[in-house]
Amino acid sequence: MKKQEEVLAAGTFKSKCLKLMDDVQKRRIEIVITKRGKPVAKLIPYEEKPPILFGFMKGTAKVNGDITAPINVKWNAND
Repeated sequence: MKKQEEVLAAGTFKSKCLKLMDDVQKRRIEIVITKRGKPVAKLIPYEEKPPILFGFMKGTAKVNGDITAPINVKWNAND
């Protein structure tokens, strides 16, 4: 479903900017701003993107030593 879209001249947008921003947020509409009848910008509602879980900890770990070498741990099965 396409969002509702309104077309508005730049001069009108300039004089009503703050109210139009509130309308876009509340009504979830898009406003196309024109200059001399040609579209130049679009005011759209801001949408928070959910955090991405894959890779969110990238760069937070530190590797100390050789992580592929075998571990030299001596243990006794009887202990």
